[in-house]
Amino acid sequence: MRSPLDRIRHALSFEIIALLMVIPLGAYLFHLPIHDIGAVGVVSATLATLWNFVYNYAFDSILKRRTGTTLKTTPIRVFHAVLFEVGLLLVLMPFIAWYLGVSLWQAFVMDVSFALFYMAYAFCFNWAYDRLFPLPEWQNARQNS
Repeated sequence: MRSPLDRIRHALSFEIIALLMVIPLGAYLFHLPIHDIGAVGVVSATLATLWNFVYNYAFDSILKRRTGTTLKTTPIRVFHAVLFEVGLLLVLMPFIAWYLGVSLWQAFVMDVSFALFYMAYAFCFNWAYDRLFPLPEWQNARQNS
């Protein structure tokens, strides 16, 4: 499993790179001032970073207990990303509606749009991160298969 410092590096790099992409894109797509999308983005990223740390630790712990490894197949990666975003959606939607002064439906549409972006981004980022920073246990699993 990943160390706490590695998990912090993972969570922070994930959110910083995502914010650099999502703030200008969100402002453009939703025709909102960049500072409003920026505020929503920063608060959302902060909550997501905390959720990311807790969620990934719990997910990996359960995966290791059930399978003996934290090596993720493509279907497990898809499940991992979807489950993460569903949990985050439930927390962020009311905040977005309140902060931007929009209906829950509008907040839902915005949040789903962000979630779709983040699911694709999370899949790609995590795959790249695992390639850049592989765990020793994965080398052994690949050699034995």
